[in-house]
Amino acid sequence: MKNRLILVLVALFMMSSLGYAQEKKEVTLEDVFKKGTFSQKTVRGINWMNDGQFYSSLINNQGYTQVVKMNLATGEQEELLLDGKALGVNFQSYSFNGDESKALISTDVESIYRRSSMGVFYVVDMESGTKTELAEGEKISYATLSPDNDKVAFAKQNNLFMTNLSSGETTQITEDGEWNKIINGSADWVYEEEFSMAQAFKWSPDGKKIAFIRFDESEVPEFNMQLWGPLYPQDYKFKYPKAGEKNSDVSIHIYDLASGETIRVDAGEETDIYLPRIYWTRDPNKLAFIRLNRLQNQLDLFHADATTGESELIISESSKTYVDLNYNDDLKYLADGESFIRTSEQDGFKHIYHHAMDGTLINQITQGNWEVTEVVSIDEEEEKIYFISTEQSPLERNLFVSGFDGKGKKILTPLEGTHTINMSKDNQYFIDYYSTTEKPVTVTLMDAKGKEVTVLETNEALNETLTSFSLGQKEFFTFETVDGTELNGYMIKPADFDPNQKYPVLMYVYGGPGSQNVVNRWGGSRDMWHQALVAEGYIVACVDNRGTGARGRDFKHSTYANLGKLETVDQIEGAKYFAKQSFVDPGRIGIWGWSYGGYMSSLSLMIGNDVFKAAIAVAPVTTWRYYDTIYTERYLQTPRLNAAGYDENSPINHVNKLKGNFLLIHGTGDDNVHFQNTVDLVNALITADKQFETFYYPNRNHGIYGGNTTWHLYTQMTDFIKRKL
Repeated sequence: MKNRLILVLVALFMMSSLGYAQEKKEVTLEDVFKKGTFSQKTVRGINWMNDGQFYSSLINNQGYTQVVKMNLATGEQEELLLDGKALGVNFQSYSFNGDESKALISTDVESIYRRSSMGVFYVVDMESGTKTELAEGEKISYATLSPDNDKVAFAKQNNLFMTNLSSGETTQITEDGEWNKIINGSADWVYEEEFSMAQAFKWSPDGKKIAFIRFDESEVPEFNMQLWGPLYPQDYKFKYPKAGEKNSDVSIHIYDLASGETIRVDAGEETDIYLPRIYWTRDPNKLAFIRLNRLQNQLDLFHADATTGESELIISESSKTYVDLNYNDDLKYLADGESFIRTSEQDGFKHIYHHAMDGTLINQITQGNWEVTEVVSIDEEEEKIYFISTEQSPLERNLFVSGFDGKGKKILTPLEGTHTINMSKDNQYFIDYYSTTEKPVTVTLMDAKGKEVTVLETNEALNETLTSFSLGQKEFFTFETVDGTELNGYMIKPADFDPNQKYPVLMYVYGGPGSQNVVNRWGGSRDMWHQALVAEGYIVACVDNRGTGARGRDFKHSTYANLGKLETVDQIEGAKYFAKQSFVDPGRIGIWGWSYGGYMSSLSLMIGNDVFKAAIAVAPVTTWRYYDTIYTERYLQTPRLNAAGYDENSPINHVNKLKGNFLLIHGTGDDNVHFQNTVDLVNALITADKQFETFYYPNRNHGIYGGNTTWHLYTQMTDFIKRKL
């Protein structure tokens, strides 16, 4: 009787366990795009306070934004610094001036392009709590408090202005700003997109001067987009320099507040150049700036006298391919006034260098076959530098500290995964935003030695939610192509994967220069969509082709002057690798991508017509002749110098090879990769008598979002994959 009872209990336990296992849910499109089931929490709007013992954070309290002061030692809220309800302004962003006596807040913020915006700004006196509205409530851009706490500079309608907070008087610094002609203190479209800049002015350290960049785009060709909706569609015209066309004439100017005079900085006689960066040194009379030639294979660092505008060449770096500004953009001038820190990939990998003010190299701080991805902070008193690198693996990002002499290097975030760091002003603490492919972000306050102080966000609820879903794990792997190139990849198999089955494979690609998809970090909604496909019985996979980042200059620059060729070879090699796996159906391999990835998926389906059955291209470049000067010419030179590089790997010129199923998607309001790309590819496909599917999203930009758009887009792509793969 006792044994029978035990058997019954065991059976009940097994049935209960089986029932529990069966309770695991599969990811659905509704979970990802409708319900927000996998929404990730984080800690945003953090600013470190001057005393080093507190930081401020932006929170939402019952529908109103607030800025609270947090105690580092206790992890508790110490004080309410800004209250949107009390101010009568539900602000979206904030910043403090140097001594934290004033705050700048903005509301009603409206995006212009990818990085530019305008909004209504207020200055708040932290002692009295009173607020001062700037520009009489007109929308302005990039309002910035002066270092001496008494003035605010901002851009409005292509001109630069300054308001004296004591007197309330506003001075118009420039007068010639005009839409589609002259821009002062703000970047033009192509600088904003490709040099990652929108604000183009900076206060001097003493608050007595303002340096700014002026763009004369009068001769830049105009692009016209139609905005659909009214009875008669509206034309939207803006200056967009396509490859080989005229760029803005750029110049650097310095405005002196005391005299009201503006001088022009000497940047050399050549005018067909780029001036993508201005920096003030610690000397308020010395401005630094970077100059690039049109082909971007020579980068020069200058120092200029802020009184006369005379300049001196400090460092010049050239390359047979290109000098990537993104790898030379960590310029930090030290308080001693005698030296500066910069990064460069001149030895084949991005590393940190210490120079005297005249450009003389003091020493190379980091070195090895790995890359510094960011200089986080510099402790000048201790002569230490904090940086993020790929030393552990190209798939990881970890925080390290090293002496200025390159000695004593130590890892501070040893956990495998991706660490994004926000360091305190006194370098005593940092906030670590850490994630892996399996774990959403954890936000932790750490001391400078890498010891945990307190956890600010665990995403406990999301982690608990994830345990209730049947998820495939992202498995990393490497393989060799036929020419011996080793490539990194990942694949996600169904949770109930059966090695004896034959699965269809959908490859995901971006593949552009310096990019990286195969990395150990939380992937967000796009990865969760992939999980929804995995739940439907697909394997989702990805390969980082030649030209992608984190593996050194030679690997990245291997695609120079011939974009698309080696990348497509590598994606096809990846598909062939998957086709050889015993659990893959070689007749059902597809590929999808967005932007550069759409360019890649189009080429892969056409050139690799014997391995790919289907492809989706979202907002693709279809000919580099239609894309902008800065990005395209960096990698291909100009169309006049390298016509073959532009045409031989254009999908438009390979339409005759199309055999598989093709879905082409684009937003008609795409200011970045113009809808024109898709229109011309459609024309070429029709001429070649090729059947395909296409869909356009009216007035949507490059991101194709807004309202029900994202849901509609991914539902459509899912349906296509189910029908065709």
